[in-house]
Amino acid sequence: MALFNIDNNDSLEQIREFPFKLEKEIQGLTEKNLKAVFGLEFVHSEFGLNNFRIDTLAFDRDASSFVIIEYKRDKNFSVIDQGYAYLSLMLNNKADFILEYNEYCSNTLKRDDVDWSQSRVIFISPAFTTYQKEAINFRDLPIELWEIKRYNNNTLSYNQIQTSGAQESIKTISRQNETIEKVTREIKVFTEQEHLDKATEETKELYEKFKNAILNLDNLEIKPKKLYIAFVSGTNVVDINVQRTGVKMWINLQKGQLDDPKRLARDVSSVGHWGNGDYEIQIRNDEDLEYILSLIKQSLKKNKN
Repeated sequence: MALFNIDNNDSLEQIREFPFKLEKEIQGLTEKNLKAVFGLEFVHSEFGLNNFRIDTLAFDRDASSFVIIEYKRDKNFSVIDQGYAYLSLMLNNKADFILEYNEYCSNTLKRDDVDWSQSRVIFISPAFTTYQKEAINFRDLPIELWEIKRYNNNTLSYNQIQTSGAQESIKTISRQNETIEKVTREIKVFTEQEHLDKATEETKELYEKFKNAILNLDNLEIKPKKLYIAFVSGTNVVDINVQRTGVKMWINLQKGQLDDPKRLARDVSSVGHWGNGDYEIQIRNDEDLEYILSLIKQSLKKNKN
């Protein structure tokens, strides 16, 4: 797809790609902007362990898990084999990863503070081959591919390669690979359907109504987590926990930021809760759908990337 700049005379000037010469350029830009691009906390560069060298080690505060990031300009590598090798390294050396975090970050982690089941690997490259893109076509793969492009007008884009309606589980091939099988026993990638499986038909219908209405607000992305389904635009806007009868919702605004004249949202800033933000709503029906959407819009305005 061609991109153009519009000048003052409504003339179009084509924006051309300005390729990266070195992986280090990609790595430096990404590490400086991990929070803005991926919502991750930077831990350390070039983490060496057992003959492996991890380009970037990051921490996902939302999922309480480590994220390994690798940068590639070479197209001749297997994302599956390499990704699972890194995940296996992590699961077999948990204490070393925690030590690395504690040495380079201001906070301190204990082993129980980390949800190892949510670990994942991100590959970033200017381009992936068709084979590499097809290789990730599983519904429960803890590996993400992101294409990065730099343009001559000083702009940058990160685009995640999406699986094409994947239904197959990585477990179907895990028995053919000992490393994949071992990692699959501990790491779990959650799907939207798994959250819905415990709900009644009425609750599923209720969730779908709210889901469609929320997605219509903006170009939001759905990211199923262990405890809830996140609706993300740069960062989490609203998180939904699907229960058997009803849904629980957390609006990602801090205490005092939500204008809620009906007082429908409960202040949970001083109590433990799942999800992001200080406001929780228990929903049993769609009677207040439009009003709740008005509350979510406030979070979207605040958190949109």
